[in-house]
Amino acid sequence: MGHTIWAEGLVKRFGETTALAGVDFRAPPGSVLGLLGPNGAGKTTAVRVLATLLRPDAGRASVGGHDVVREAHRVRQLIGLTGQYASVDEQLTGVENLLLIGRLLGMSRAEARRRARELLERFGLAEAGGRAVGTYSGGMRRRLDLAASLVGRPPVLFLDEPTTGLDPRARSELWQLIRRLVAEGATVLLTTQYLDEADELADEIVVIDHGQVIATGTPEELKRTTGGRTLAVQPMEADRLPLVRGVVAELTGAEPQVKGQRVTAPAADPAVLPAVVRRLDEAGVLVTELELRLSSLNEVFLTLTGRPAESSAEASEPEEAKEART
Repeated sequence: MGHTIWAEGLVKRFGETTALAGVDFRAPPGSVLGLLGPNGAGKTTAVRVLATLLRPDAGRASVGGHDVVREAHRVRQLIGLTGQYASVDEQLTGVENLLLIGRLLGMSRAEARRRARELLERFGLAEAGGRAVGTYSGGMRRRLDLAASLVGRPPVLFLDEPTTGLDPRARSELWQLIRRLVAEGATVLLTTQYLDEADELADEIVVIDHGQVIATGTPEELKRTTGGRTLAVQPMEADRLPLVRGVVAELTGAEPQVKGQRVTAPAADPAVLPAVVRRLDEAGVLVTELELRLSSLNEVFLTLTGRPAESSAEASEPEEAKEART
């Protein structure tokens, strides 16, 4: 089976900054490829190269079998692009935005109007279609932006951090829409700095940091091979926390993390669980939680990059963001 999205050795520099330092990835038809990484990692630059908005300094990439440099016009006919900065016009109504895009794509007025109504209905925006987009909530605007990228029925979608800044309900709604599009055969490249989003949507994840791919695999493979297992213990009484922390450190041989009253640590050996139970029982410590589970993507990310995703997500993205906004 061929790959709808394919990239090999992509390099892109902005002045002194190397945004992409030789990146490889591929996505088969009807799948979601998640590019996961902190701000400034190179995700947006990769999308812009694939969307023919930037020329790579080195490497090759293709979409639907067409080279993004030599056959840029063919690639543009295949893709829909939407991101964290909604591209719709706030002065126009929802209907007018979609109508305008349909006309620009060469549809007749009647055909463009039909497509606009169909998309507004599908995205739960039919009632708001006659209102100026400036009155829409963030979630509504992002749904309209996604609808706008689908006017021409593109088989390939590039979603660049589509849920940044949205509340949990709006994020969940957008996730459902994305799942539906993939079920209908779309191939999606999703960039995100949210681990739960990659876990929910991606068939395959490529972790990017400082312009380089540092890990690739399904969410489960990444959790299994990179992060191993995690031991989590929560004592019933807060004053027993230091003791629990000491027991976990000794038996796992790792430096535990303490969040609230919960102690966690990577644990390669499953035998650590009964050992912890025995030690805490001997010490008379009652627990409200005790489990050994596959590491979360957040713990995987910590292992890979040396920092949790939450803090790295706040890192600056000067050159890449500047380029993305021009």
